[in-house]
Amino acid sequence: MSRVVGQPPFSKDSTVSEPSPPPPTVSSPAAPATPLPLAGLRVIEFTHMVMGPTCGMVLADLGAEVIKVEPLGGDNTRRLLGSGAGFFALFNRNKKSIALDLQTSQGREIALKLVASADIVSENFKPGTMKKLGLDYASLSKLNDGLIYVSHKGFLPGPYDHRTALDEVVQMMGGLAYMTGRPGDPLRAGTSVNDIMGGMFGAIGAMAALAARAKTGKGQEVQAALFENNVFLVAQHMMQFAVTGQPAAPMPGRISAWGIYDVFTVQDGAQIFLAVVSDTQWQLFCDAFGFADLRADHRLDSNNDRVRARDWLLPQLRERLAPRTAAELSALFEQHGLPFAPITRPEDLFEDPHLQQTGGLAPLRLPDGRETHVPLLPLTLGGERPGVRLNPPRLGEHTLEVLQELGYGEAAIEALQAGKIVAG
Repeated sequence: MSRVVGQPPFSKDSTVSEPSPPPPTVSSPAAPATPLPLAGLRVIEFTHMVMGPTCGMVLADLGAEVIKVEPLGGDNTRRLLGSGAGFFALFNRNKKSIALDLQTSQGREIALKLVASADIVSENFKPGTMKKLGLDYASLSKLNDGLIYVSHKGFLPGPYDHRTALDEVVQMMGGLAYMTGRPGDPLRAGTSVNDIMGGMFGAIGAMAALAARAKTGKGQEVQAALFENNVFLVAQHMMQFAVTGQPAAPMPGRISAWGIYDVFTVQDGAQIFLAVVSDTQWQLFCDAFGFADLRADHRLDSNNDRVRARDWLLPQLRERLAPRTAAELSALFEQHGLPFAPITRPEDLFEDPHLQQTGGLAPLRLPDGRETHVPLLPLTLGGERPGVRLNPPRLGEHTLEVLQELGYGEAAIEALQAGKIVAG
């Protein structure tokens, strides 16, 4: 079982009236058993929403000190409702927050001092925004030629780079919504796939640039983009067309590569996903359910035979499996090593026994004081899960600490606060 690295202790706040989901039992050592791989690196991020903060979260989870520069009103993500309500808490753990007015010369001076101390700068504002502030790569690299500058945009430089992009925009124009929805009904994927993966590729690029800097001593600019990320996601369908000459059909209307690879409705209207993807699995499946007639039917000998027979095979299987319960089917499939999955809602994952027992969920305190748990990076390092060292910060929570480290005295800090240059 993997352990969670670097989680802080938590105590209940008796003043909190709004309960969090029931907390799973999670192993929570007080400190990493071994130093995290990016410990000692400093990242200054000028980011908001999802893409840029994801990059910083990955670097922070892996040990970097990440200082989030927010406007005095805070990252707008702090106030989102609906499907955006969890953005800030998820993508800003393990970070420090300094609230700073970059529209003032004094605010920019503080930002430049921060950059001078940094290994990496990360930003995801509209093209031209950072240049107007004097915080673009061309300006900052003159001050620090070892700086790695990660820029997250809607598009890499080219004909589209002036457009405003959102995850849903690039899903529509990049073929993903077409592939996700039913024919004639394009549908966005059920999560911010391009924002999250775009941030991950920004982090991968930053780590590659760190490796290059170790050899050359020089930093460089890294660019990641939503549209190009989306194209990478649908590349398998592009290559399907290149190989077969046939356009890929939307996933709900596709010709499956597997004979049995579907959601089945069973007793009491429950649903379960069942898959039989090899000839060996087909034999196991038929034996487990007593389908001797299907096993003996030579029209179903190979997976490709079963794909061609789906029109009549699947209705038979749906009729035969419908009287069984989802629990019974799950038990039989698990017993025989066959692929299956319950149809799970996101909120149910807080109670998932695998996540609970393997340390996949870490304790987290929200900025308003409530406690919950949060999924960690889907990886282990030496058998350990990089965990939560810092809770998502309150706005400007670390402003004083950072300013003091930069050499600002008490009187200077008070003047900056009085002039509404900083907050916190």
